[in-house]
Amino acid sequence: MAKDVFILGGAQSDFARNLQREGGGLFELFRDVAEAAFIATGIEPKEVETAHVGNFVGELFAGQGQLGGFFGHVHPDLAGIPASRHEAACASGSIAILAAAAEIEAERYGLALVLGIELMRNVPGQRAAEYLGAAAWAGREAQEARYLWPYMFARVAEEYEERFGLDRAHLRGISANNFANAKKNPNSQTRGWAVTDDHLGENDEINPLIEGSLRKSDCGQVTDGAAAIFLASLEVAEAYAKRRGIPLDSIPRIKGWGHATAPLLYSTKVNDSRGGDYVFPSVRKAMMDALRRAEMPDIYACDGVEVHDCFSITEYMAIDHFGITKPGESWRAVEDGTIALGGKLPVNPSGGLIGLGHPVGATGVRMLLDSWRQVTGNAGDYQVEGARNFATFNVGGSATTAVSFVVGT
Repeated sequence: MAKDVFILGGAQSDFARNLQREGGGLFELFRDVAEAAFIATGIEPKEVETAHVGNFVGELFAGQGQLGGFFGHVHPDLAGIPASRHEAACASGSIAILAAAAEIEAERYGLALVLGIELMRNVPGQRAAEYLGAAAWAGREAQEARYLWPYMFARVAEEYEERFGLDRAHLRGISANNFANAKKNPNSQTRGWAVTDDHLGENDEINPLIEGSLRKSDCGQVTDGAAAIFLASLEVAEAYAKRRGIPLDSIPRIKGWGHATAPLLYSTKVNDSRGGDYVFPSVRKAMMDALRRAEMPDIYACDGVEVHDCFSITEYMAIDHFGITKPGESWRAVEDGTIALGGKLPVNPSGGLIGLGHPVGATGVRMLLDSWRQVTGNAGDYQVEGARNFATFNVGGSATTAVSFVVGT
């Protein structure tokens, strides 16, 4: 039986930051969030036994690899600890979490620091799109696209249209919900934005088409950002709880996890799923594995969900794959307010990738941190009242890598 992995808290950067304008870079972002995590939790650097970094393309955006070597520059007590970097496109942060959790379960180490990071705003938008294209099969797909990922997920929208029908009003509703939630999040990239009906509508000047049917408002943000979280064994969590004078059962743990990797080519995935209930069966598997390991009958045993809305259609897909609705009926959860803050099952109370921001390598870690915030009552203005269990869904590439967690007390 798997051993408990506890979450002791952490920190994230302000996703509205632009490091190049500040005169900083990848290390400054890395250092700032690590230091903030130590302050937020009261953990000392000398207590950390192992460290993991989630990062997608540091070599392209910043010319920098070997990111584990940054820990020793954050604090001398972190020099010499084992550190590893993990890459799975936009799911890099979740893969880093899985690796750290596995080390704790194997009793190699008792306290892990997991840090996800991406520097993305230091290059022009077109070049950023090209760098991020490394998560597709280079030279084999989307050769005709100007912006590769909007192009790829516009194809997901087309697939839903063909299989089930799709009303763009429901995609607008998803974006509107995420922008509204982001207004309540003090770390969100868009918290100061004025988002009107025109910004969400069909006005080609204010809300231009990017690729296919997807408009600017359907797209997650290009973000400089980092998030860090501490994972602990039972023994370490007990000592931490005693030191802070809190009960052990108030510390959240990872109750369940799921991880699936599908073939890299989008066309292979979609062709293989034709005739089935779900557009991406591997996504469904990762989600259901997490719920099964958490011993939950369905997603409604959770109090909310943080999902990967790199585009509005990705959240639309996550809604039916999680079982919030029947396959192809995600629109019902948008129309009846199920996914809204205060609804039956809030989705992305943080603002998600559209509202909060999407620093690629950090997103999976940020989702786990937000789940910790929710189940400990520390989510502030975007708190889901009475939350005890939260789920996440993080995806890399065209649903190539899917990772899901269930967090609860």
